[in-house]
Amino acid sequence: MDRLASAIAILEDLVAFPTVSAAPNLEMVTYLATRLEDMGATVELSHDATGTKANVFATLGPEADGGLVLSGHTDVVPADGPGWTGDPFRLRRAQGRLYGRGTCDMKGFLAAVLACLPEFAGRPLCRPLHVAFTYDEEVGCLGAQQLVAELRRRGVAPAMAIVGEPTEMRVVEGHKGCNEYTTRFHGTDGHGSAPEKGVNAVEFAARFVHRLLEIRRELRERAPTNSRFDPPWSTLNVGRLQGGIARNVLAGMAEVEWETRPVTAEDARFVRAAVEALCSDVLLPEMQQTAPNARIETEVIAEIDGLLPVRENAARDLALALTGAATAGLVAFGTEAGLFQSMGMSVAICGPGSIAQAHQPDEYLEVAQLQSCLAMLEGLVPHLTAPSASASAV
Repeated sequence: MDRLASAIAILEDLVAFPTVSAAPNLEMVTYLATRLEDMGATVELSHDATGTKANVFATLGPEADGGLVLSGHTDVVPADGPGWTGDPFRLRRAQGRLYGRGTCDMKGFLAAVLACLPEFAGRPLCRPLHVAFTYDEEVGCLGAQQLVAELRRRGVAPAMAIVGEPTEMRVVEGHKGCNEYTTRFHGTDGHGSAPEKGVNAVEFAARFVHRLLEIRRELRERAPTNSRFDPPWSTLNVGRLQGGIARNVLAGMAEVEWETRPVTAEDARFVRAAVEALCSDVLLPEMQQTAPNARIETEVIAEIDGLLPVRENAARDLALALTGAATAGLVAFGTEAGLFQSMGMSVAICGPGSIAQAHQPDEYLEVAQLQSCLAMLEGLVPHLTAPSASASAV
């Protein structure tokens, strides 16, 4: 079986695992681990607190610092909505496209990596090749956060990482961070005819949202003059506001789901400080004047570092050389790349498929994109086998 046919067969297997973020991924993890072990890789699994999900971290080659991580996530978004013309979890090939949930985001990259592993397994690698397949990227990069913490504890220090998110095989060197929060307001229930006798959580939540919108305007004024992002400033979005049970009842509970995508770490700190000041100095004292037990809680769903574009980036330069591209760009969506960068790795994003197809009905990956990804991965062989100083950065 040639390399492309092998990748498509593996992708068919992977799509058949319905690894929606809300569901376990252990069946797919077992499949991945078995294939990696069959190639001679050392494989380690790290489970989440529930024991129903796990990361896969595998290594070919010497146990040493340096080397390269090929990274992708195992989870997919739900496929419950209308618009599908076939079973979302059964691969369908038509007109040069491979249809199915997760084909481009991002099981196509995982399949390409597995299909290329025999090429690496049969070579004397001078530096390690790591494979990182994580859980729950779609709901906050939860698996990657756990993986990075474990690698730090173990002292594993790869030199670079390529994250195979769908970029249409363009090389990407930066994206904004993604910080997600749920803020809950606990007031008091009561009759709507006497609002002054209680604490209406919805009203305080509305004031909170009003301040968030003010902060959003302030973030525009903080845009770095040399920012390459589109838009160039940090963004803030209020995604959901819920509370109360009826128009004539004081709302005892309300919650706001919101996010910010900071261009800089300073902007992230600015938002957190502004929100904390509003809650602790203004809203909560007012609530507790009437109801001493009233409270405001902010749950951190995820605080994911962005991928900061830097002048010296060996992973970017390697990806450019492998793809033949002249320049690297930026993207608006978030990935796990910033977590790897936080470990001191140089990091680039480059993978098959278009983000425009991700999370959509009839998600698809073009066969030509999969072929291009295989060519890039095969091109890594000399960089991992050459003992010369020219490859020492890997």
